Amino acid sequence: MKILLASSRDIDGGAARAAYRLHQGLQQIGASSQMLVQAKTSGDRSILAPRTQIEQGIAKARLTFDALPLKRYRNRQSAIFSVQWLPETIAAQIARLNPDVVNLHWINDAFIQVESIAKLKRPIVWSMHDMWAFTGGCHYTDECDRYTQSCGSCPQLQSQNIRDLSHSIWQRKSKAWKSADLTIVALSQWLADCARSSSLFRDSRIEVIPNGLDTTRYRPINQAFAREALGLPQDKHLALFGAMAATSDRRKGFHLLQPALQSLAQSKWNDSLELVVFGADRPQHPPEFGMKVHYLGTFQDDLSLSLLYSAADVFILPSTQENLANTVMEAMACGTPCVTFEIGGMPDLIEHQKTGYLAQPYWVDDLAQGIAWTIEDVDRHRRLSARCREKVEQEFTQSRQAHRYRSLFEDVLQRKRR
Repeated sequence: MKILLASSRDIDGGAARAAYRLHQGLQQIGASSQMLVQAKTSGDRSILAPRTQIEQGIAKARLTFDALPLKRYRNRQSAIFSVQWLPETIAAQIARLNPDVVNLHWINDAFIQVESIAKLKRPIVWSMHDMWAFTGGCHYTDECDRYTQSCGSCPQLQSQNIRDLSHSIWQRKSKAWKSADLTIVALSQWLADCARSSSLFRDSRIEVIPNGLDTTRYRPINQAFAREALGLPQDKHLALFGAMAATSDRRKGFHLLQPALQSLAQSKWNDSLELVVFGADRPQHPPEFGMKVHYLGTFQDDLSLSLLYSAADVFILPSTQENLANTVMEAMACGTPCVTFEIGGMPDLIEHQKTGYLAQPYWVDDLAQGIAWTIEDVDRHRRLSARCREKVEQEFTQSRQAHRYRSLFEDVLQRKRR
């Protein structure tokens, strides 16, 4: 069985990294796996990407052209919105590679046109890293439920027109994918429920397979050593926050973290708790948290990230919508308890008061309480840390994920032959 994973990137970004980890996992269990991407960062020879400078330049230029239809919506929100209208040659490339099954991942950034998916002429297993596959263009709906019908009057476009761009994209998807051989994989139970309620996938086969990690790379490291390596204080409690575009992407909840930490700073924690932020450099006008903040910039490699998670006493991700957060899984693998809101795929990862704390959605006081509860008792923190590592080893290893995908691919092919 020849497997082809398609992803716009290989390791640049959370969804891309998750797809690459699956690719590695499949190879490790002896599956024949290749990966087709638009932008390649790693040196892995089994990853196929544009080679020449001209091809790479065209790939970058496609992003600008794909976004042109959004120019009509000058007041739209800043959240990512993918149109995917530019023609490309992906179907022809895949035909030449001749895989038995195609596993789609995050295919935006103008990588694959909506209409091309049905032209692949192969069984398709689509791993959804966000909501884009069943919406009219947005990647997270921010509680909008128009994807259960046919989109239109899109809040993110600030549109009142029922036949706006979001409705047009929904129509393109509905028309193009009627005959497509699609099996959907949701990374969390929450996303599976959303897909089942969507107008595009309510009749599709939907499976839940979470991401996996290489637990030999993401593992607990001595905290004192980790802090020394990163130049962080040894005598403070450290709360860690981070994501891609950590401070600028409103969905990641930086605006909710600030008042929670300000509340803690006004209590007994004012001199003993400090914040560490990764995924963003220090802003020109940094917000006031009432405590010292260490801005460490962007981390990409597994070792640096493992050091970072191991240095912290608690990882906080106060997202307002989230599928299955790689950062939470990575932190748990390093034995770091996590505090989040009880939303999206967070309950799939965090066992309340066993591996961390699930705060009531968007209640800042409960978020602050969860942070304090997680770090205030040494023995409790030790138990939380041990259970974090145990849960990842039991449920979220790279090998477990790869075996589940291979079984699904084999089942899809068997059904195809019948």
